[in-house]
Amino acid sequence: MEQDIRIRLKRAAISGGLETAAILKSLGLMRDVAGLGAIFTLHHVRPPLPRTFAPNAHLEISPEFLDRVITRLKRDGYDFIALDALPERIASDRNKPPFAAFTLDDGNRDNLDHALPVFSRHGTPFTVFVAQGLSERTHSIWWETLADLLNRLNRLTFDFGMGAESFDLDKAGQRQAVFARFAVYVHGRDETEAVARIDELARKNGLEPLDLVRASIMDREELKQLIHHPLASLGAHTVSHRALARLPEAEAAAEMALSADYVADIVGRRPAAIAYPYGTADAVSPREARLAAELGFSVGVTTRPGTIAAANTAAITHLPRLSLNGHYQKARYASALASGIPMRLMGR
Repeated sequence: MEQDIRIRLKRAAISGGLETAAILKSLGLMRDVAGLGAIFTLHHVRPPLPRTFAPNAHLEISPEFLDRVITRLKRDGYDFIALDALPERIASDRNKPPFAAFTLDDGNRDNLDHALPVFSRHGTPFTVFVAQGLSERTHSIWWETLADLLNRLNRLTFDFGMGAESFDLDKAGQRQAVFARFAVYVHGRDETEAVARIDELARKNGLEPLDLVRASIMDREELKQLIHHPLASLGAHTVSHRALARLPEAEAAAEMALSADYVADIVGRRPAAIAYPYGTADAVSPREARLAAELGFSVGVTTRPGTIAAANTAAITHLPRLSLNGHYQKARYASALASGIPMRLMGR
């Protein structure tokens, strides 16, 4: 129950901040914080799914919302550019309208089925970041596995390292609390081992994690189908989707290089851009930005919130992005985010 209350309070605070930023923008205030433009992060684009427990709902937006966002940004005067064109854009005359670039992580099939028609209708370029292990069905998606598992079970038993613990999932707020506990577990130890143990738990309870990957992620042939569209491009997203900053340098570099090779094999040329898995400050560091540049990437994107300002273009392989979050599907919120005002209000 306490976990649910904290979540509701946090979302209310974020909504309030976005509303404030939208009002300030509408009044023409704080125009100097917008920067040169914005890169947007998306994951799933699909109609809402009926689920009792949806811990990953922040990663899902509807096609209708995406349509409204693009329409609003057009009205705001944004140019829509391909991510590959970003270096040239920021190096050119700064007296241009602000730009917006759209990116989608993980290679979800709904990017082809639902996002592509929206982008096509608006003539908006976009980049899909591909994790080889997901596309080739050799790696699972632990957060999707857990969401499905916790929706199926009434009770769960797992050893987080201090002996087996049992959880009554019908107790108010317990599913969310258990999901959060697993997230800490994954990010607090060897990620490969942690995900393997989650997969083992799922299989013991009749759920095959790789079936979830097959059901949701585009394979090689579907990726080829996607890039036949002139607005679509692919970027690298590693092989295993592990947090690179927590890997030895040689292993992190190999993840990035092999992912680029995989995309090149599909597209016929090496990708210009890479998105670091998770993208948070503890998952990607300046080391990865250096490795990306050494490996020939011209753009590297995180999930640190922010717009593209003249001050951060020097770190072009360590750029921020703005998340189109499923909990805040209002076009004016996307417009407010792109203005840079919310980040300034938070002191960033």
